[in-house]
Amino acid sequence: MKIDDKKYIMMDPPIDEMTQKVGNKFLLTCLVGKRAKQLNSEYLLGEPQDRDPKVIAIAAEEVYDGKVKAGTTL
Repeated sequence: MKIDDKKYIMMDPPIDEMTQKVGNKFLLTCLVGKRAKQLNSEYLLGEPQDRDPKVIAIAAEEVYDGKVKAGTTL
């Protein structure tokens, strides 16, 4: 593993804080799921990766950071 690789775990970002930012758990689930599906497609179409991307954790972090919001397209 490279030093600059980020480890993604589902304890961070906190689900309760993400729910407050988004509004409700259903919308949070939909946003994270849709973004994870997009990320998975991008990884499958791109260059082979030397590690398995944790697309759900990446998508959750993007929602938490405000990069993905309801009603917007990527």
